Amino acid sequence: MKIRHACHDDLDTIMSVYQHAKKVMEQSGNPGQWVNGYPSRELIEGDLRKERLFVLENEGQVEAVFVYFIGDEPNYHKIEGAWLNDAPYGVVHRVATAGNVRGAGQFCLDWSYEQCHNLRIDTHDDNRIMQHILEKTGYVKCGRIYVEDGSPRIAYHKTA
Repeated sequence: MKIRHACHDDLDTIMSVYQHAKKVMEQSGNPGQWVNGYPSRELIEGDLRKERLFVLENEGQVEAVFVYFIGDEPNYHKIEGAWLNDAPYGVVHRVATAGNVRGAGQFCLDWSYEQCHNLRIDTHDDNRIMQHILEKTGYVKCGRIYVEDGSPRIAYHKTA
């Protein structure tokens, strides 16, 4: 398995990975996280243009997709709680898997942490699957943040 930057030719596959992830979230008791067309193709194309969209490839097939970047995340400016530190940090968003390779989501998180040993991520209260993966791999629950639409998310942080 390898991580690489996504390319324009991956877009249809990426959108189908996100569709699969939405179904899994609904089936696992998390029907409210990715709604109303989120994530939209336009949003994903924007991530691609900014060179922050990555895929996990296994034997030539896209098995997972996620956003990773080092820099400021405006949604993380205000937290009910406290981040582990105020140092520059990496961010992971929109992790989704195709469901064919066990551990694909964790592989993406591990790769991201290898790139930056000060990593922040958030997830929905009902996303028990992601919460389990994060807590199992050493992320610390730091509090609550709010995304653009005002909905709350659990804030996690992992640092060396």
